[in-house]
Amino acid sequence: MNQCRLRSLARIRRSLTLGLRGTDQHVLARQALRTIQTTSQRRGVHDLDSFANGCSAAYIEGLYNKWKRNPSSVDESWNELFSSNDWSSPKRSPLQVSHSRKYRRPPVERIAVKARSGERTASGGASAAPAAPPSDWKNIDDHHVIQAIIRAYQSRGHLAADLDPLGIVGPKKRTSVDGTQRHAAREVLRQHFSYIFNDLNTVFKLPSSTMIGGDQEFLSLKEILDRLERIYCGHIGVEYMQITSLTKTNWLRDRFEKPGGLDLTKEEKKLILERLTRSTGFENFLAKKFSSEKRFGLEGCDIMIPAIKEVVDRATDHGVESILIGMAHRGRLNVLANICRKPISDILSQFHGLQATDSGSGDVKYHLGVFQERLNRQTNRMVRITVVANPSHLEHVNPVLLGKARAEMFQRGDTCGSTVMPIIIHGDASFSGQGVVYESMHLSDLPNYTTYGTIHIVSNNQVGFTTDPRFSRSSRYCTDVAKVVNAPILHVNADDPEACIQCARIAIDYRTRFKKDVVIDIVGYRRNGHNEADEPMFTQPLMYQRIKKLKPCLQLYADKLIKEGVVTDSEFKAMVSSYEKICEDAWAKSKTIKTIKYSSWIDSPWPGFFEGRDRLKLCPTGISTDTLKTIGNMFSTPPPPEHKFETHKGILRILAQRTQMVQDKVADWSLGEAFAFGSLLKEGIHVRLSGQDVERGTFSHRHHVLHHQSEDKVVYNSLDHLYPDQAPYSVSNSSLSECAVLGFEHGYSMASPNALVMWEGQFGDFCNTAQCIIDTFIASGETKWVRQSGVVMLLPHSMEGMGPEHSSGRIERFLQMSDDDPDVYPDTCDADFVARQLMNVNWIVTNLSTPANLFHCLRRQVKMGFRKPLINFSPKSLLRHPLARSPFKDFNECSCFQRIIPDKGPAGKQPDCVQKLVFCSGKVYYDLVKERDDHEQVETVALVRVEQLCPFPYDLISQQLELYPKAELLWAQEEHKNMGAWSYVQPRFDTALLKNENESRCVSYHGRPPSASPATGNKVQHYNEYKALITSIFGELTPENKKRIEDRIKKQQAKAKADAQSKPSTKPPAAPPKGGSSPPPAPTGPAPRKPLISLPSRPPRGGKQRSGSAPAPNLVDEDSAARNREPDASAYDGASPSAWKRSGSAPAPSVVPRASASRSPSRKSPSPSHDGISPSTRQESLSKKKSGSAPAPTPTSRGPFRTAPSNTEFIKRRPAKDYGSRNETQSTPGESELDPTKPQP
Repeated sequence: MNQCRLRSLARIRRSLTLGLRGTDQHVLARQALRTIQTTSQRRGVHDLDSFANGCSAAYIEGLYNKWKRNPSSVDESWNELFSSNDWSSPKRSPLQVSHSRKYRRPPVERIAVKARSGERTASGGASAAPAAPPSDWKNIDDHHVIQAIIRAYQSRGHLAADLDPLGIVGPKKRTSVDGTQRHAAREVLRQHFSYIFNDLNTVFKLPSSTMIGGDQEFLSLKEILDRLERIYCGHIGVEYMQITSLTKTNWLRDRFEKPGGLDLTKEEKKLILERLTRSTGFENFLAKKFSSEKRFGLEGCDIMIPAIKEVVDRATDHGVESILIGMAHRGRLNVLANICRKPISDILSQFHGLQATDSGSGDVKYHLGVFQERLNRQTNRMVRITVVANPSHLEHVNPVLLGKARAEMFQRGDTCGSTVMPIIIHGDASFSGQGVVYESMHLSDLPNYTTYGTIHIVSNNQVGFTTDPRFSRSSRYCTDVAKVVNAPILHVNADDPEACIQCARIAIDYRTRFKKDVVIDIVGYRRNGHNEADEPMFTQPLMYQRIKKLKPCLQLYADKLIKEGVVTDSEFKAMVSSYEKICEDAWAKSKTIKTIKYSSWIDSPWPGFFEGRDRLKLCPTGISTDTLKTIGNMFSTPPPPEHKFETHKGILRILAQRTQMVQDKVADWSLGEAFAFGSLLKEGIHVRLSGQDVERGTFSHRHHVLHHQSEDKVVYNSLDHLYPDQAPYSVSNSSLSECAVLGFEHGYSMASPNALVMWEGQFGDFCNTAQCIIDTFIASGETKWVRQSGVVMLLPHSMEGMGPEHSSGRIERFLQMSDDDPDVYPDTCDADFVARQLMNVNWIVTNLSTPANLFHCLRRQVKMGFRKPLINFSPKSLLRHPLARSPFKDFNECSCFQRIIPDKGPAGKQPDCVQKLVFCSGKVYYDLVKERDDHEQVETVALVRVEQLCPFPYDLISQQLELYPKAELLWAQEEHKNMGAWSYVQPRFDTALLKNENESRCVSYHGRPPSASPATGNKVQHYNEYKALITSIFGELTPENKKRIEDRIKKQQAKAKADAQSKPSTKPPAAPPKGGSSPPPAPTGPAPRKPLISLPSRPPRGGKQRSGSAPAPNLVDEDSAARNREPDASAYDGASPSAWKRSGSAPAPSVVPRASASRSPSRKSPSPSHDGISPSTRQESLSKKKSGSAPAPTPTSRGPFRTAPSNTEFIKRRPAKDYGSRNETQSTPGESELDPTKPQP
């Protein structure tokens, strides 16, 4: 008998893992095994790890039922078991289906073990476990189970919700013991799934974590399950348990779980039907009139319009005055007609293909924006509704809309989002697929970017173009990205209008209460293809077979209300016919419209800005010296003592150097920028600077926000304390995002023209990830949508040996997108030529080289009578370059922005002696100045800086061409030939030359050869390329040049040594920099004072700079914590190769092998490339263009093109002149001369 029993139990033991705990079969098995085990122990079986610790419920229950019918039909052992007094059939009550703790195995005699020190009992044995106090543990366990079931519905009930109107994806109903079908499956209830199939009449006390009881404290299990099913597994699926705030979760529970909280009155239902009639009727009318036109209709998700109207109504009732809507193309026309109340006749006129009366390219009708201010009839309050124009890039309007909303809040003084609210309408595929959604979501709680809650509405068609969700995302829902900001997500069936309206109400109330984002996922379908001309049966045949059989939502809801007696059939038909008449009248009116205006679809009007303003008047940009001193003194002063602010010692040294500059009346880059910001703040202009690390500056040059060294979150910004009535100044480090943050700042600039809004890239290269915003919004926004913007992009740019991704701001891309004609010479005789040229171009591109020009350029952005985006390529090494400084007189009232800066040295004073006229732009000018002096060609080579590249300064360029009639014309750039400004300036130089009939010259190219990579990462190759560029312009250094350089360096070193001995210091010499370079040669005697690593050491009072200190100091490649940090750029690679010679230091000899120049593998020659044709050929071509005559005489040849010197020569020429030094043979280049006797900070 025992063997038979063993065989039976061995078979059923394997079934233990089937998870039958809590079921009726489990109870049978537990009671059977309890009896078996007790019997076995009586018979002397002491298997502590008994085979009877598991069971097979199906097997035992089958044997038991078989035994009841015929006791002799089972084995003798089972007959003995079932006949014994220890066996009784279990009753089906929930109290007998508690956790397994009720039916534990009989206790086994425990062996006393030695307890840990301090835990021994009086008898010497281990501490005994405390006995359980007497209580009804079974009942407690059952209540715990009920609480777990409620929590399961709250957390995972949405998994069983009936959300799909097509029924393709949905829960499978299961029948309970009372015959009720329930949606909650095992994936919802998990281990408690079987509990719902037991006695449903047992009454339980409701826990405090639910509000389903309302005023009732006790409910039966059946009522608990029924209410939870209606709330969480009906047509609404709520995801909110990921929210960490108990206040928010309790608020949502109260709104969803309270009995009667989702009920609607008859009047409310009738209003929903009327709005749904308009939404569906508009799409049906367009389908009837324009059956083959693309309109991206809303059929299948028609309820979205009533849901948005409910949000608008409730928001205005809460005090919102301005609502901004961003959306893609689907449903846009319906939103314009029924939400914004744009005249339907104007919308229909867009289908007729009419001629526009104003300039611009326009856009397709389903991309247009609108601005409407109207009376909300439900709340009797005025509301402004703006739909922002959007390209086909779907979700990229999101950050633009958020920036515009934030700017409106600032203008209204709204600090909590109570009067301005953004709504973003998403598509299901784009919401989960486009990264800008994630980037925009992460702006929601950042202090300087938050909009205090955005309503996100997803028009979920369950298909992206032709791609099923299973192939377009890995997450269960398209809205899972919203969980990163703990936003509640309300999934709702689009064919249940009442549920959709309730979700809309809860969403706007949640946003009003908590100022946080909330998502409504309207799960519907797309009745047509991606557009109306598309055939969806090609790719989704089964889905569209169901769609064709499905009644529209309007018909389903009308039938429901007619059945409920809310409306009659005749009333519904009257609603439909009434709206059809409205559309027919609008259709007739649209036929009378003969022309359209792009400006009537503008989404960001600036009322009053253009009225009475002379757009062609350029106001002066200079300011008084007193204002400069006030701003400079405040900007260079530490926080006042009363602030008890502990400032970093390095910052104090920087401030001291700024103070010295103010006393010397000279400004470096950071001070010139501060002059621009401070003067605009004084004039009441709001200034906003945003981007990665802008508070300090990527290159540690700005330091606008000072941080307390011993207290967290204590900061000081001196520009906030300039004047008592100044405008606010906002400077903030952004998230590590270029696309969303640049889009945000562009939207911010759209809201008001009376603000200077800037975005600075950490490096110019990083604008790559924001290319969609640049191309589709900034570059073309005014042309497409008549929408001006004055946003400023500051892109650090220059070739300084920092690698391919930290060098180029991609000037060529911005210039290529400029819309000025290169073959048309403008009318430069026009008195308003400069302003007209700025007004007619799509944006302004500059590559500035002086702090004064930066100052005037930024102020000009606000002083113009119109707004244009400004793309400025900011410097890196020039931030501290001793020559890149401007005297105060270049900022005063008599100064202005210089589009080009001519040569004011000896070459400019004697133009007839000039043999070469070199045009350049940006930082390369300072390299050319240094090399021109080293080659002793100051009188024969003129250097002209083109500060404003676009629009091209034809008038000033022509003047320079006439000033140097005998000079050879060169364009020099440090970028590669297929990059930089060359491809832009070349045809414009030709146009300027062709203007003069007597001109036979052409401009030749001097720079790096074409390359796929923006820059090399090899310092040796970088120097070789630089040397080849210089050699192609100035030739090789002569022995006399080299002797002169060596003598000058010796003189500087002697002077530095004398200065160091006269000023002894106890500080140790500076440690070698981290970039791998050898430290500057230390002078004998006491070491000089160690300069701050982020700023150059100021020359001594004698005007000479100390030997061994590089004028362009270490530029740390601050690529942010999220990106891998690059090695610090040393003095020789942080500025330019010429800085190696100026500083007297160079890379360690081991870095540059003697034969590396010849053995270095290189795909292309480091020699700079020329035009591809000889100058004579180009001149002949130009001559033929002019008169068709014979070719003009060939000018003097420049001589053979020389390659870079050998490494031996390079090592020999390491010591070179310091940029910061002064001597009798060189005058300071630039637009103004500095007093050489004055010390330079």
